[in-house]
Amino acid sequence: MRDLSRASGMSLAGLYYYFESKERLLYLIQKHTFATIVQCLKSRLEGVVDVEDRIRIFILNHLEYFLANQAAMKVLSHEDEVLKNGFGAEVATIKREYYRICVGLLDDLKRERGGQFSTRLAVLSLFGMMNWIYTWHNSRVDADATTIAREMGDILLRGVMASKARRDR
Repeated sequence: MRDLSRASGMSLAGLYYYFESKERLLYLIQKHTFATIVQCLKSRLEGVVDVEDRIRIFILNHLEYFLANQAAMKVLSHEDEVLKNGFGAEVATIKREYYRICVGLLDDLKRERGGQFSTRLAVLSLFGMMNWIYTWHNSRVDADATTIAREMGDILLRGVMASKARRDR
């Protein structure tokens, strides 16, 4: 809180007036972040029926938010286990909803295209690709969110459907 006080120019007492604890502030950041990501995703998915397009929208939505909010993503990635007193449960509910949306998208792909892959493993692999982007992305040399999302989508979709392609040959 002292670092935040110095960086914001607000007194420490002023910060504690608005946020009774570091935990409350972290909760508000996490809740806002995950609720925003889910809300934006749902809006983007409205009216889109192609299963592959829906997965690509999921990836783009995630990457655009992560790249636009890298500082918040660092906090969220490293402070995930800190929340207690019901704060953690509320944020976990939002995160589970987001995870379930992704599971549903990949299950739809599996059903529609006859894929045989572990949905859980595919979803966790996708999140692994997307969530660590804040550690390596450099806007001066790396592509933008749209290009990275397209390439990650290709890696995921070609990878999970590779077993079907091998069977079909």
